[in-house]
Amino acid sequence: MLNDTAINVYSEIGKLKKVLLHRPGKELENLMPEYLERLLFDDIPYLEVAQQEHDAFADIFKGLGIEVVYLEDLVVDSLVNDDIKLQFINEYIEEAGIKESRESGILKDYFQSFENTREMVLKMMEGIRKSEINDYRGPRLADYLSNQYPFIIDPMPNLYFTRDPFATIGEGVSIHKMHTVTRNRETLFAKYIFNCNPKYKGTNLLYDRTERYSLEGGDILVLNEETVAVGISQRTNPNAIEKFAASLLTQDSTFKRVLAIDIPKTRAFMHLDTVFTMVDFDKFTIHPNIKSDMAVYVLERGSDGKIGITEGKGTLENILKKALNLDSIKLIKCGGNSIIDAAREQWNDGSNTLCIAPGEVIVYSRNYVTNHILQEEGIKTYIMPSSELSRGRGGPRCMSMPLIRERI
Repeated sequence: MLNDTAINVYSEIGKLKKVLLHRPGKELENLMPEYLERLLFDDIPYLEVAQQEHDAFADIFKGLGIEVVYLEDLVVDSLVNDDIKLQFINEYIEEAGIKESRESGILKDYFQSFENTREMVLKMMEGIRKSEINDYRGPRLADYLSNQYPFIIDPMPNLYFTRDPFATIGEGVSIHKMHTVTRNRETLFAKYIFNCNPKYKGTNLLYDRTERYSLEGGDILVLNEETVAVGISQRTNPNAIEKFAASLLTQDSTFKRVLAIDIPKTRAFMHLDTVFTMVDFDKFTIHPNIKSDMAVYVLERGSDGKIGITEGKGTLENILKKALNLDSIKLIKCGGNSIIDAAREQWNDGSNTLCIAPGEVIVYSRNYVTNHILQEEGIKTYIMPSSELSRGRGGPRCMSMPLIRERI
């Protein structure tokens, strides 16, 4: 039976009560310069320090009485019997691109040899080097030719950005079809959490990983209990937004509209939460280079039950004022008015803050210019170390998935 408080997220700023994290593991030590682009990284974080920084991030939550749960633990708790565990192993192997029965059999035996299920799940996240399994290479010519690539199964270094593979909206969840094959495997963990975990199974599903079009969590912002903003981005397809809106905007839902906001299709504007994040009832951090006028499409369900679309255009300020029914809002530029500070701190996700209560945010220490501006605007900042985690190109919001927030 689903606990009816398993998921409860009706805003970006309501007091955070429970959050999902993934402490980076040995998957970061399987990053190689030659394959960074394949794995969507620009640099290689030093694992030991990255873990210390992530522990400091978790300690901020714990010190404030916010419950922290870890992705790997939820997955382990979802593998409730041997049949489900075997199904999970088989599906993982298939989605890792292992096609030949001989190799699949070797890997199935390998994963089943783990006495500790948590260690097995961490190994799946870490990836498997060819040097780890004796005699994995077969006798075929293709096996010899493919021997230069060092991995049997690629690592999953993006997992510590728990915001993207699924998103919590209201009391439901959207499990995503990711833009890249590299990250799409991450959503398999969400599938088992929301299908099998005793705490979370039965959660209302708003989008599924089997859909055709990509949708990613960094593009979804719950502005209030009536309005959700979704970025039309490099990684989120407009067809996915329309399908998501049809699931979300039901008769018994508090949500009345989805704002589809068209943002530049570049890595610099990867997701909507790199363009702006909400830090208080009427305050937002913003990307310093966002253009003044933006296209926005309002999706609402009509009296005929169909989703209608209204096209509009305006400044981000006016779009947000209208969405939140406010007379005025404050947009706080990452890096302030210095083009040099702005460029440096936006590169390190200075506008990607995590609001944990109205007017209270977690930020990276290295973005000290933006942090000072936030403080001058009356925002309380909880500052975390960030020399290594920031190399993955994601900030505190990217690294967290709220599960429960207080209603505001």
